[in-house]
Amino acid sequence: MGNGNRPTPEFRREAARLALTSGRTRREIAQDLGIGLSTLTRWLGQERDTGEPSEAPVDLHAELKRLRRENAVLKHLNRIRKRSGGSFSRRMATS
Repeated sequence: MGNGNRPTPEFRREAARLALTSGRTRREIAQDLGIGLSTLTRWLGQERDTGEPSEAPVDLHAELKRLRRENAVLKHLNRIRKRSGGSFSRRMATS
């Protein structure tokens, strides 16, 4: 994200959702997304402050489709990271 573009609200919500539901550390998610840990933490606080009901009705078909898409993206990122010998994620963290 260090290219000067502001992240969209959807990107922020998705990053916060990943941090809350993926079972991975916030640091890992922040590195994978190319954002700072403090930024992700701030977004989490903002999402909690929105006061949206946590028991919103869920369209299971849409949720399954979204999770499959997310899984494909994460697998792709892992393949890139493995091919680069980890240098890709180190570059992302330092930019």
